[in-house]
Amino acid sequence: MSDQTLFTLIREGDTITILDQTRLPFETVTRTLDCIEDVETAIKTMQVRGAPLIGITAAYGVAMALGEAACDSLVVDAVDTMLATRPTAVNLKHAMRRMHQRLLRSRLDQRQNAAWQEADAMFYEDVNANRAIGQHGVTLLKEIYERTGKPVRVMTHCNAGWLATVAWGTALAPVYLALEQNIPVEVWVSETRPRNQGLLTAWELSRAGIPHTLIADNAAGALIANGQVDCVLVGADRIAANGDTANKVGTYLKALAAHAAGVPFWVAAPINTFDTSCDTGKDIPIEERDGDEVRTVQGENGSAHIADTDMRVFNPAFDVTPASLITGFINERGIVLADKLEEHMEHAEVV
Repeated sequence: MSDQTLFTLIREGDTITILDQTRLPFETVTRTLDCIEDVETAIKTMQVRGAPLIGITAAYGVAMALGEAACDSLVVDAVDTMLATRPTAVNLKHAMRRMHQRLLRSRLDQRQNAAWQEADAMFYEDVNANRAIGQHGVTLLKEIYERTGKPVRVMTHCNAGWLATVAWGTALAPVYLALEQNIPVEVWVSETRPRNQGLLTAWELSRAGIPHTLIADNAAGALIANGQVDCVLVGADRIAANGDTANKVGTYLKALAAHAAGVPFWVAAPINTFDTSCDTGKDIPIEERDGDEVRTVQGENGSAHIADTDMRVFNPAFDVTPASLITGFINERGIVLADKLEEHMEHAEVV
């Protein structure tokens, strides 16, 4: 993935241009956001999605809300508006805390510029962190290739590629680095219903020329059990202090299957995905989305109902994988085995 024109978000003066992910994979559409209300809608409707990207987009939303002399209450209102858009991804929480602290330390007449500067800083930090995640994670894929002499069969879930970040991605960053280093990789891509973010992963991999196969979510266990997966590599929306990890619903089932089969299960996420205010996964808020996402299916020509409109639906956006099922974590600082996480976190700059 040497073509780093693949950015999901571009700042243009006092606006940002995003890639509308609700139109993928059938149509590539960009949208210009020029006010905090636009940003709020983009995040809530998942035109922008992925924990790192949500936080950075929200930071730009705060900048858009501030006038030339932004009072404290305006800053707080903007931060609170962004915080309410999606509850599970902790990157949003960290980004808003960072904006709040920076802006309240700034003079009123400098706050608008400070907001844009802080959002820009987060943008470039994300690019560098994700590239570093890829550099660390590719060593795991290289080890498998050198041991087997065969293409590395990676299974992933949801989309944790460059579409979910500013660039490179988290779980897919090692795959892209493998391509650069001529390490053959094949990816099992689960569809990730009901939002079908797996189709976004397939779209990314197609553009990069990486071999991949789309599977129904329920096929994952059989593939793992039958020895057709060398490792599972997923992203995260929030990681509790003990390592319990919230990711797109369905991740837990893959972790169970991988654990039973002795297949490594790795979580790739930047340091700011850790939330030490959550002791365990039980403390992570899980977003429940509209039931119509399950009652309907989306296609190139629109949506179609597959269940009665009054059918009762439970639609959690995420589930929590216990740390006991996770082999380890890949972040911008390196690779940490799950049983060494507590020691590692003592030196990590997270809140």
